[in-house]
Amino acid sequence: MEKTTKILVVDDDSGIGEMLKTLLEFYGYEVDVTEKPLKAEELIQEKNIDIVLLDMLISGVDGTDVCAGIRQNPEISETPVLMMSALHDAGPKCKNAGANDFIAKPFEVEDLTEKIEKILADKE
Repeated sequence: MEKTTKILVVDDDSGIGEMLKTLLEFYGYEVDVTEKPLKAEELIQEKNIDIVLLDMLISGVDGTDVCAGIRQNPEISETPVLMMSALHDAGPKCKNAGANDFIAKPFEVEDLTEKIEKILADKE
């Protein structure tokens, strides 16, 4: 049996978080959502997350710091991170922080799932 990919969505806009959860679950992913970026590392370990969808601008926290924190945590440093932002020039910043890829908001779900699949395929 194929294992279900577990995604952690880290976005402080609960509307976006829930929307992504609904859309991604429709595609067969298992999705957890948190609005607390500082809990992301803990959740990745607890829930055995396969890939993190991380918003760059989260209230009071820079998503690139969260990404860098994941990279510096030996337990989860290999966990892929796909960062998202409405800032069109955010890509290089996110990649510099260790993100595997970047997607600009607003995005099409197909583009998102394609990026997710590509990152996971690259990881294998």
